[in-house]
Formats: sequence, structure tokens, C-alpha cells
Amino acid sequence: MNTWDKRDDMVVHGTDPYNAEAPPGALADQIITPLDTFYSRNHGPVPDLDPGSWRLTVDGLVERPLTLSLEDLRSGFPELSLVATLQCAGNRRAGLVEVRDIPGEDPWGPGATSTARWSGVGLAGVLARAGLLPEAAHIAFAAPDVSRLADPAQPYGGSIPVAKAVGGDVLLAWAMNDRPLSPLHGAPLRVVVPGWIGARSVKWLQRVTAREEPSDNYFQATAYRLLPPEADPAKAGPGDGISLGPVVLNTAILSPGDGDRLRPGLTRITGYAYAGDGRTVARVDVSLDGGDSWIQADLGEQAGPWAWRHWHTTAELGEGETVIAARAWDSCGATQPDSARDVWNPKGYANTSWSRVRVTCAP
Repeated sequence: MNTWDKRDDMVVHGTDPYNAEAPPGALADQIITPLDTFYSRNHGPVPDLDPGSWRLTVDGLVERPLTLSLEDLRSGFPELSLVATLQCAGNRRAGLVEVRDIPGEDPWGPGATSTARWSGVGLAGVLARAGLLPEAAHIAFAAPDVSRLADPAQPYGGSIPVAKAVGGDVLLAWAMNDRPLSPLHGAPLRVVVPGWIGARSVKWLQRVTAREEPSDNYFQATAYRLLPPEADPAKAGPGDGISLGPVVLNTAILSPGDGDRLRPGLTRITGYAYAGDGRTVARVDVSLDGGDSWIQADLGEQAGPWAWRHWHTTAELGEGETVIAARAWDSCGATQPDSARDVWNPKGYANTSWSRVRVTCAP
């Protein structure tokens, strides 16, 4: 175990702040991701807050501003639990980097996706207690972790539309996999926004503010936006590009791993697939011949409407090199594009292209 109680084979993209993902094989066949395997994405130093003195402020366009302790939340609202997958917007960025370099951005693989059982209270209930005013259209979240990625440096924040906030599925969570949150994962309280990019599930939550407009925080207004291929990220300002929210359909092959050497014959192929807000994974296909033919994989259990689905199949691999490809289909009938070239963007977000691994078989 390392300083953050993560497995020793985590793929570490940075230590200050700490950013790391599990190797793909560690995620295989595990619907609930163990805490030591769950990815970590941070934009500034990890705060260590005292749960006893911590308070949550609820303000803005509300009738009754609130100041709540952890005990107030625990005793004043029903406890809720749900299984939800979190996925970094930069998940599988490494595949885009292979198309064209993306300076200044970490080359995340498919491990920036993990699933936990979250426990806490519903955001909708807290907002109902505060009394949203009719003009409230967005709910903003603020945290104390100051990031130097913003210019000037500022604490992390973001927002979601009111419709998502009051829909009944957004949690203010204090537990993860039936254990109290660790500082790395947002203790004492964090937001969990199922079906949306992980950037909106703000950790170390200190303030919830009802607003007419989306948050003007750098990480909402400027950072997590999908820019056109010709854009210069250094010159992009607030409102440029497409604001990232619901997670796009994605899949990844977890085993075998890219570059593995195998014996010829029947080989088990496994992975995950995930569709964001309001959609589910309906099918996963696997190809050994560049998409000329496909094998329909078996889908694993659906642990909840906000969770990934694992899948598996077996295929006969001959001697030599084989490129295994996978694509998913969602409940709307949408599927993934063939090439990362089709979705390349200068910040490396939302790589939804087919997942591919290259293996070599020899006796």
C-alpha cells in the first residue's frame, strides 16, 4: 500500500496532486471496485478536514439558508444508498494521445472509471428543506481545495442543473463501500452525481448554492468543455466549446491486456461498458478482424441504473498478432465510433472510440 492506501500497482499520473488509476486487469470481474483500486482525480492538494467542526452551507436562491453539521445531516434526513459508477472525463485519453499529442494533460487509460456503493442523504431533500426559489436553475458546489490549474488559482467547484439536483438520485455522501469516506475520496462529505462526469461529483463539499446561471468556477466554465479540434486550449475562455455533463457511452477491454503474450486457443475476453444519464448498456460486440465480423458478448448483472455493466466472451485466437476490438450499444440504439481520430479534441475528453488491445499468441 502507498501513502493513500492504494494498491502498489496503481498507474500514477501525478503525486502532487495525487492522480492515479488501477491497471485494467484489476477492474475485471468486480462490479464494486475495492477502495484500494478506485481511481483518484484531484486538481489541488487533498484537504484534511475535521468532521467535528466541518459545516455545510446551503445558500443562494433559497427561502431558508442552512448551516448543517454532519450530525444534522445524519439525524435530519433519511439515509440513502446507491451503486454508481464515476468516470473521469479524461478516461481513455491515452488513445487520443496516440492520434496527436495533448500537452499538459495526463494520459489516462481505461482505469479512470470505478464503481462504489455510496451512502449519505439525498441532495433533493436538503434543497427542499432550504426551499428553492422559482428562479433557481442551477445548483453550484464549492470545495476548499485550491488548484493552481486555474489562473488565478482558485478553489474547486462546479454545478448541475436544478432538474438533475432534485431528481432524487444525487447524493451528499459520507460513506463509500460501507466505510466512511477517506480524505482522498472527499471526507467528510462529497457530492455523487450519478451518470455525470466525475468532475461534477465535487469532493470535500462545503457549500451548496442555488443560482440562476451555471457556476462561474474555472472548472465549470472553462476547464471541462469539449473544444473543436482546431481550438487552442490556452486561449479558450468561459463558455467556449461544449460543457461536459452526462457521461457518453463507452467501453473498455480489461483482459487480456494490451501487449499480452498468450497461448493460441480459446481466450476469455472481459471488459466494462457504461452509458450515462438516463441510458443503459444494451449490447457489447467484440471483433478479431477489424470490425468485419462481430461476436456478441455476454452482459453481466446490472447492479443499478447508474452502474457500469461488465461483459465477457470467449474467442479462438490463432498464432501471431491479433487486435481485439470492442464496441457498446446503449438503450437508445447509439454505438461508438470506430476511430479515435473521429473524436480527437485538444483537451482529450470523451474518447468514445472502439476499445482495442493488441495481443500475440505463440505456443
